[in-house]
Amino acid sequence: MTAQPSPKPQRDRPWLIRTYAGHSTAAKSNELYRTNLARGQTGLSVAFDLPTQTGYDSDHPLARGEVGKVGVPISHLGDMRTLFDGIPLDRMNTSMTINAPAAWLLALYIATAEAQGVDRARLQGTTQNDIIKEYLSRGTYIFPPEPSLRLTADTIGFTYREVPKWNPMNVCSYHLQEAGATPVQELAFSLANAIAVLDAVRARGQVPEADFPQVVGRISFFVNAGIRFVTEMCKMRAFAELWDELTRTRYGVADAKQRLFRYGVQVNSLGLTEQQPENNVYRILLEMLAVVMSKNARARSVQLPAWNEALGLPRPWDQQWSLRLQQIVAFETDLLEYGDIFDGSSEVARKVDELKAEATAEMARIADMGGAVEAIEAAYMKQRLVESNLRRLAAIEAGEQTVVGVNAYTEAEPSPLSASGEGAILTVDAAVERDQVERLKAWRVARDGAAVAKALAELTSAAREDRNVMPASIACAKAGITTGEWTDTLRSVFGEYRAPTGVARAVGVSDGRLETVRREVEAVSRRLGRRIKMLVGKPGLDGHSNGAEQIAVRARDCGIEVVYEGIRLTPERIVNAALEESVHVVGLSILSGGHVSLVGEVLEGMRGAGIADVPVVVGGIIPPADAEALVKAGVTRVYTPKDFDLTQIMRDIVSVVDSAWKEAA
Repeated sequence: MTAQPSPKPQRDRPWLIRTYAGHSTAAKSNELYRTNLARGQTGLSVAFDLPTQTGYDSDHPLARGEVGKVGVPISHLGDMRTLFDGIPLDRMNTSMTINAPAAWLLALYIATAEAQGVDRARLQGTTQNDIIKEYLSRGTYIFPPEPSLRLTADTIGFTYREVPKWNPMNVCSYHLQEAGATPVQELAFSLANAIAVLDAVRARGQVPEADFPQVVGRISFFVNAGIRFVTEMCKMRAFAELWDELTRTRYGVADAKQRLFRYGVQVNSLGLTEQQPENNVYRILLEMLAVVMSKNARARSVQLPAWNEALGLPRPWDQQWSLRLQQIVAFETDLLEYGDIFDGSSEVARKVDELKAEATAEMARIADMGGAVEAIEAAYMKQRLVESNLRRLAAIEAGEQTVVGVNAYTEAEPSPLSASGEGAILTVDAAVERDQVERLKAWRVARDGAAVAKALAELTSAAREDRNVMPASIACAKAGITTGEWTDTLRSVFGEYRAPTGVARAVGVSDGRLETVRREVEAVSRRLGRRIKMLVGKPGLDGHSNGAEQIAVRARDCGIEVVYEGIRLTPERIVNAALEESVHVVGLSILSGGHVSLVGEVLEGMRGAGIADVPVVVGGIIPPADAEALVKAGVTRVYTPKDFDLTQIMRDIVSVVDSAWKEAA
């Protein structure tokens, strides 16, 4: 008997294909979005600049040097309308990486859609809105944890009724991995964050218990995928199983569709190297496979970094290359024609069970502390992340973890792709900030002052009376309120917050070379007459504090006295701290692209304070031309991602202090 041919596999629909984009101005970003959509991108992922992410208008003193650098500045409804000009929002799925002011940016988006004639109920997309992880990693929080959770709960309570296709929150483990999280910590911390948010929504009482499964069904996740792609794939299967169990047992969600683990992904940027950056293309592809190969835990949307992000802002061509990678996997391979190819694998099942067991134990520890918020305020989770990152870097330094082109196989031909000079990366013109500020001032002048005052008064009342702030926020958007005004209004009610750094109690690593550095520190300290003291500062709004934390802990382990006050410091505050603490060296960490102007302000302030003889060293993603400009301006050393050996950096800084002392003597 002739065997019947197997039926032709039914091909799955591909995931949403995105690139994370936005820079300079709303008009330039709109041009980029329309270009990418024309080239086959199927969704938008908006990057906002740091002033917008932290609730400042473009003309605020803290915004100097940061406007349009790592994303698009959105100060009011006019900016948002320009950003989406010509893009039909009823046919678009838009992801917005925004957290502390997520309620505000969603209000602007709704107001923009309604100006296009699009009913809010038709909108599809996501606001990241995971404020808890901001206290652990990116640092773009504004308010204390409790009112921040309230704002997140308000957006959830509003959208499930008014914008039912919207994902009001992305529980974001991506930045946890960027801050050093192990797969177990990524699972446990992000699920603990989700519990804190869902419990807060339930406690707010805005959602009837019968509707709560709808709320759970709209929660999505945003994850990271590292280079150990088998482990990362197993992590995603563990995520899906843990989320199914959690939503069923803790929140009583009976419908399996509402228990689905829905996630988008940006693959790892932490592992991209400045050395031999062309190798990053292979890394990005392997990391992407981790989140698309397993059908039962496949990403709903994917955005890939560009190969040269360790060098600076990628150009449109670089983003196009990442877009084409996704399209080749989705449309040229047969990946989407099969069921889950890992079902039945004993190795995969064993690894998934191992991850689930360890993550469950970690979640229990957090629960015993009272939950995620209490674990943040006790610095527990932040401390664990700092320590994990220390171990990762120490393994690279010791050669125990191989990174091709960094600590192994370092001999290479010069890359024609990464030729230096003008045009190698995207640079934001200095005039962008000036022009944005002028447009902002003109916007304020053209508003109806009475409507502005009325809208802000209603927002204040809603915040003080514990009402949902979303209706008042949408009214503010339509009245022309600015991002800074919305945030300042809520600051006046909720106050501000500075999260624990996790540095003070973090356990350092054991490195046989540390003894040599400690002896050098002791020798120079004796010559100085007191112990070497270093100020580690982060000027501007950049909240990516991983590098600063690692430097602070390694300096402490080497015997250096360290002054580290965390993120978001003005140049004036850094200068005052350097003066009051009588430090021997100032180390500045900036990853936002604002290094030239911000470091210049610090140097100028130090000259004015009479401490110009104190050496300044700088670390960050700094192109060669900018590094040269910083040295000419008076910076003693510039460190970039290629300088991965922290112990060697410490030896170098000790020699810098010694040389400065000898010159002064």
